[in-house]
Parts: sequence; C-alpha cells; structure tokens
Amino acid sequence: MTTIKPAPPGHLPFDATFRATFRDLVLWRRDVRRFRSDPVPEKLLDDLIELATYAPSVGLSQPWRFVKVKSRRRRRVVWESFAAANARALEGYDGSRRATYAGLKLAGLKEAPIHLAIFSDESTLIGSGLGRQTMPETLRYSVVAAVQTLWLAARAEGLGMGWVSILDPAAVTQALDVPAGWTLVAYLDMGWPAEEHLDPELERHHWEARHYSGDLVFER
Repeated sequence: MTTIKPAPPGHLPFDATFRATFRDLVLWRRDVRRFRSDPVPEKLLDDLIELATYAPSVGLSQPWRFVKVKSRRRRRVVWESFAAANARALEGYDGSRRATYAGLKLAGLKEAPIHLAIFSDESTLIGSGLGRQTMPETLRYSVVAAVQTLWLAARAEGLGMGWVSILDPAAVTQALDVPAGWTLVAYLDMGWPAEEHLDPELERHHWEARHYSGDLVFER
C-alpha cells in the first residue's frame, strides 16, 4: 500500500494551471455506460480504491467496503435485477417520454470488465460512533464521498465509471453474500470508455437539462 505524503502547509502545488485542470477533470466526470472490452490492470484498480479510502468519513469511521464482483453467476444476478427494474421503470412513462426512456443506455453491465459493489458497514465500531449519533445516515454519506473520490481518480486515469442504480439492492446484496449489517450504496461498472462526451448522456438525449447554480442556491 502506498503511503501518501502531502506537501507541508504553504507549499501546496495548487497553482492556476492545476486548478484549471482540476475543473476540467470535474467536468469530464461523466457517467460512462459504453465500454471497450479491454481489461483493466488489477493494480490500477487497487490503486484507485486505495485513493478512494482517503475520502472523509464521519468520525473517521471508514465504513466503505469494496467488493470486486468477478463471478459470472453473481454478475448475471445483477444484470437480471437491472433488467427487471428497468422494465418496471419503463412502465411508469407514457408517450414520447416512454420512447425516450426505452432508447437510453442506462448501464454498461454486459460490456464493462470491472464490476465493483461498495457497501456501508452499518455495524462498524471504527470511530466509536463519533459524529453519527443524531445522523446515522452520515455513514452512507461517507461512502458516497469515497465513490466520488474514486470516480474522479478513475477519470484522471482515462478510466470510465458508471453508477448503476436501477436494480434491487436486496437482490444484489444477497447475490454477493456479504456480512449482515452491510448496506449497498453503489454498484459500479468500470472500464475504458468506448466514446467520450463532455455532456451527460441524459442531457444529450434530451431527458433533462442541466440546472445551474443560480437556480439552486438560496439565502435565508
């Protein structure tokens, strides 16, 4: 495991070029659903996961649990869960909205060489409960912070990642046979992108338009 040694205060190399590049990285953090079949080096994935574990967590609880899903049988269960949930979701739309939904590619589960499930260990004793007595959901928020860190790190390496939310968490959790007390937060497909786009797929196919900060920031 690599030991990260940050620069001392006052010596951080975050100049204007770095800041501009970081902004580009954030903008390129797309939900990738179209992958090439080329394998991803295991060490690269392990390095990305290690970096993700430096995300902030409530009370330093580090509740994230990463599960590499390599079994074809288990992957098939996940795909079947997605297909069933996707079909149910389609039934909730009518007319042109239904047609648009039917044409969207909402997961790259069949093509992606990497499947990664990330759980929150709700029973963890790490951190001794600090900071989560009144908001226990912050354990899962901490896992989301790790997911975002992983996502940015992956994109910095040119690797694509998609977050698959159209599935049954209970079915996936059972299929992966994880310890009791683990809650599924994210099921990710990862691989080298088959194509690159700056705009999100849902925006590109006119499902939804982006709302900018002026519409989302309020004062009280």
